[in-house]
Amino acid sequence: METLDKCPVCGQSHFREFIVAEDYTVSHQQFQIQQCDSCQFLFTNPRPAESEIGPFYESQEYISHHDDAKDLMSRVYNSVRDYTIQQKIKLINKHTAQKGTLLDIGCGTGSFASAIQANGWNVNGTEPDSGARAVAQKRIGDRVFNSISAAELTSQQFDAITMWHVLEHVHQINETIDWLNAHLKPNGTLVIAVPNPESHDAAAYGKFWAAYDVPRHLYHFTKNSMKLLLGSHGFEVQKTLPMWFDSFYVSMLSTKYRHKKIDIVNSATTGLMSNWKGRVSGGRAINTSSIIYIVKKK
Repeated sequence: METLDKCPVCGQSHFREFIVAEDYTVSHQQFQIQQCDSCQFLFTNPRPAESEIGPFYESQEYISHHDDAKDLMSRVYNSVRDYTIQQKIKLINKHTAQKGTLLDIGCGTGSFASAIQANGWNVNGTEPDSGARAVAQKRIGDRVFNSISAAELTSQQFDAITMWHVLEHVHQINETIDWLNAHLKPNGTLVIAVPNPESHDAAAYGKFWAAYDVPRHLYHFTKNSMKLLLGSHGFEVQKTLPMWFDSFYVSMLSTKYRHKKIDIVNSATTGLMSNWKGRVSGGRAINTSSIIYIVKKK
C-alpha cells in the first residue's frame, strides 16, 4: 500500500475523510476516499501501489476485460455496448477535423477500437491486461500495446486520443497527462469519460455507489477538479456530455451492493432521476452519473 502526502491536483497536503467504501468486486476490503481541503479533489488514499494493483482486477465481474455474458449485469452491459459504441464514433467524428490517427488508451477487448477502425480511422490501442489485450489484437491487429510507454508510440502524434473510463485508474496521473499533451496534435481532440461523484445516483447510494469502485478507481473527478487538473497541463475542457446509460448500470450494481441483490425498480427510478437532474437545463452543466469531457490544447 502507498499513501499520498500531496494532492495530485493542487499539491497541497491537508486532507479530510470523505467516505469509506468497500471493494465489492474482489477483496471486500475497506478503502478510504479523502478530499483535499484546498481544491476539494477526491482520491483513494491509501491505495495499492502500481505493482500491487493487479490482483484487484482479477475477477470475472470486471466486465471490460472480457466479452462473456454469463449473468444479468454482463448481459445488460453487452447489450448496451454496441449502441454506445456507435454514439462514441459519432461524437469523435463530430469533434475532430478529419478521420486520421486515433489512440484508444485502456481499450479492453477492443470493441470500440475495432468499430472506429472500421469507420475509417487509423487506430492504435493500449491495454495492460494481457488477456483483454490478446482479444483486442485479434480485432485490430498488432497495434495494441501494454502501455503508452511502448517504443512504437514514442514518436507518434494523434488526431484523437480516447480514455473511456480509464483516467480514474492511472497511478502516474500527472505524468500521463503530460504524455497526452505531447502526443496529441495541436488541433487534436482528447476525449475523457469518468464517473461523476456529484451525480444524483452518487448521493442516493452513498458508500454503496458502485462507481467509487475502490481501489481500482484511484481518483473521483468532479467537473471542477477535472478542469483544474487538465488546465495545469495545458488543456482546456471545451464541452461536457452525458453518458445516459451509466446511471442505470451503476444503479443496478449499487442496489446489488446495498441489498445483496439487484433491485430493478429502484435502479430504474434512481437512474431516471439521475439523468433528469443531470440534464442540461437553464444553463446548468451536465451532471449525470458519468461525464464525457471534450478537451483541446490551450
